[in-house]
Amino acid sequence: VQLQASGGGLVQAGDSLRLSCAASSRTFGTYGAGWFRQVPGKERVFVAAIAMSGGSTLYADSVKGRFTISRDNAKNTVYLQMNNLKPEDTAVYYCAAGVTLSTTKGLYPYWGQGTQVTVSS
Repeated sequence: VQLQASGGGLVQAGDSLRLSCAASSRTFGTYGAGWFRQVPGKERVFVAAIAMSGGSTLYADSVKGRFTISRDNAKNTVYLQMNNLKPEDTAVYYCAAGVTLSTTKGLYPYWGQGTQVTVSS
């Protein structure tokens, strides 16, 4: 499964962005998917995840109520809607696919290339 993340950019605090992650595989609907983020010098951390059906989701406490993960299996795409962005959300955002719904990055064997999100104060 090849993943292509897009939608990052430079925004101001309080603005919104929607990230997209397009998968090459027509079987993408059989994978769980997640978003992680990483800042320089720190580990990649969990942001949000969604089950293969889209019926279950998980969020990091830091983004609950502001971010929404969703998917369109007909388009082989996962989205991350980010509202009320804060400077601490600045990071490279990576999408990932795996066999289950999980917050653990080690359980995701497939990764996209990352997209930069920068939030200015």
